[in-house]
Amino acid sequence: MTLRKSKLKYTAVTGFFEHDTQPGPPFLATTLPGLGLIDRVYETDGKFDPQRQKAAWERFARYLDHLNRPGSRAVYKLLYAARHGQGYHNVMEAEIGTVLWESHWAKLVGNENMTWADARLTAVGIRQAEDMKAFWADAAVNLKLPLPYRHYASPLARCLETCERAFADLKLPCAAGEVPPFEPRVKELLRERLGIHTCDRRHTRSWIRTNFPQFSLEPGFAEEDELWCLDVRETPEEHADRVEAFLDDVFSHDVVPIISVTAHCGTFEVLCHLIGHPTVKSAPGSIVPFLIKAEAVLDEESVDGTASA
Repeated sequence: MTLRKSKLKYTAVTGFFEHDTQPGPPFLATTLPGLGLIDRVYETDGKFDPQRQKAAWERFARYLDHLNRPGSRAVYKLLYAARHGQGYHNVMEAEIGTVLWESHWAKLVGNENMTWADARLTAVGIRQAEDMKAFWADAAVNLKLPLPYRHYASPLARCLETCERAFADLKLPCAAGEVPPFEPRVKELLRERLGIHTCDRRHTRSWIRTNFPQFSLEPGFAEEDELWCLDVRETPEEHADRVEAFLDDVFSHDVVPIISVTAHCGTFEVLCHLIGHPTVKSAPGSIVPFLIKAEAVLDEESVDGTASA
């Protein structure tokens, strides 16, 4: 029997979080108390918490371990989607409106008052990132919310700064056999939709190395931004291909069950589409959890055990 190479199918496993059943845009999703985890019964409660004394997040984490038990044909990951805090590009777009922003101002590097090329965090954005850190610290202690084992971030400055401010100096878990230092992984695949908008053109590799030395750059990370183009906008389909490639990478090579992803509103909207979740439009500085299932899908031509000629 000859099989074509299998691929992964991604599915949002819903019914665990309040936003799972919320309508799509135009509302902006914010960080809900306890990340909106619904206090429900799990099939693992009988042995793990027969007296119903443990926190809801403890019972969910145990259920997640159960889903990933040896022999399972699928892989499940809890993904904390963290949108960067407010950047200067967000301020400018809010001031002039989306139509003027898209047609003219987004193509410039800034004005006399601010620079938005690879936009940095504003004072509000910095406070939002620090609020994230306060949330993680409090929820880990008082709600028993499991902190992420791994951290992925877009290479754009606003995401790097948000991730660093939100997680640095927290007591973070680590996978078996690993050392605990905070070392987020930068992924080009997580970038906002590419092209034309200067806010989405990244700094050089050297600049990132100098300003965010704790971050790990993936192999092949170029010195200059080779993806952004001055006069060509990435299509929605191309953006979706990038996000799917990120999921392929993480689900195929990272064994940890809980990860954080610090990226962009558009990137998370694409993620929702790929996993079949109602569209979530994240507010700046917000955290939204997704439970994602990945399973191998054989090429349809080989499902009967034979390969077509």
